[in-house]
Amino acid sequence: MKIGHEYDYFRTTVKPALESKLDEFRLLGYKKVTEQDLWVYLTKKKWKKPKENVRLFEIVEEVMKVKVSEYIHYATIESFKEDEFDLNNEEERRKLLR
Repeated sequence: MKIGHEYDYFRTTVKPALESKLDEFRLLGYKKVTEQDLWVYLTKKKWKKPKENVRLFEIVEEVMKVKVSEYIHYATIESFKEDEFDLNNEEERRKLLR
């Protein structure tokens, strides 16, 4: 059984690219996104199917190509998946729509 993602090996090496991307997020007003959040997005969404013999420049390129809107869309969907609201319950639906 595999533990972690195949690209985790590159994480410390591409840290400057991750920080640069997070600076872009902050400039656009998304100050709460962390390096861990961004890495999880990349490994779960962008790199679902890791390529064999991937090169460092390909990893950096993918990090730099992340659009803030793509990440926010992903984070929104993930939050709905984790949300404990039962939308069939009228009372909870009213709380949600306040």
